[in-house]
Amino acid sequence: MKEFDFIKQITPSFYKQSSVVKGIGDDGAVIKPPNGHELVVVADAMVEGVHFSLDYMSFHDVGHRVLAANVSDLCAMGSTPLYYIVTISVPTQYTKEDISQLYNGMQGLAKSFNMDLIGGDTTSSDQLMISITAFGSVLSNQKRLRSQAELGDLVFVTGYLGESGYGLHLLEKKEPDSYFINRHKRPVPRYHFIQASSRIDRLSLNDISDGISTELNEIAEASSVDITINYSQLPVHTDMATLQEDWLRELVLSAGEDFELVGTCSKEAWVQLEDACHQFNIPITSIGQVRMQAGERPTVKLREEERDIVLDREGYEHS
Repeated sequence: MKEFDFIKQITPSFYKQSSVVKGIGDDGAVIKPPNGHELVVVADAMVEGVHFSLDYMSFHDVGHRVLAANVSDLCAMGSTPLYYIVTISVPTQYTKEDISQLYNGMQGLAKSFNMDLIGGDTTSSDQLMISITAFGSVLSNQKRLRSQAELGDLVFVTGYLGESGYGLHLLEKKEPDSYFINRHKRPVPRYHFIQASSRIDRLSLNDISDGISTELNEIAEASSVDITINYSQLPVHTDMATLQEDWLRELVLSAGEDFELVGTCSKEAWVQLEDACHQFNIPITSIGQVRMQAGERPTVKLREEERDIVLDREGYEHS
């Protein structure tokens, strides 16, 4: 694969974002974020055999999924996606068409958010690895940080939990394509939550990439609070409700890669947020409450049948 020919192939004919001063074609891109906005920068990498397998995913699927992970991080910061940079290491057995399909997967998703590809690099390696740096913009008073949870806040989550993990299980069993399999292969970030929550003054927010247990512990630690969630309130798709109970608990609490959003807001803001999400067709559920830190360190607890058990980052529950 000739790098310069490939760069020419993926260079866009025009840039959708007027803030791109200079895109692909020089040693670096030049961007000028919208006036009054702050630039949010996120990065994520996926490695074949670790984060995905081409045994059950296409190159198009992989491209979509790695960019979706970055867009979800931008959404969790309350920022509007703008641009992305791709660094890819490619084994010699993969063809130009293979890598073109990978880029097509990214570009198909990017088109949904008017994101521009503004640069990157291509190298050879023994293992396929895709690393993306993505950029978004946010007004200074609308940043959504993990450290913004406060005593008395309600805890909420978008969508349903455990769907991607269940989809991966079905993929590994070589089941035919289904809703759950597509939730794993081609997740759709909660982009519209940015607009739905734009009038809320304060939100803490995290995206569910590593499981809700991990994400809630990150919010609790950043905000120096305790969090209690109710197991009976955790949203589960009806087609998963009949799964074996222990497995369902593992999927819901720690499977991860749903790329839904979990966060906190005041009780007053919840009424407004719930209504706005309904207007944007975003499922959202109240699942718990923020409490004063009671011990030496912030703690997340799972309440079930009037009993509280500590939930650590891995979803492991202990007395």
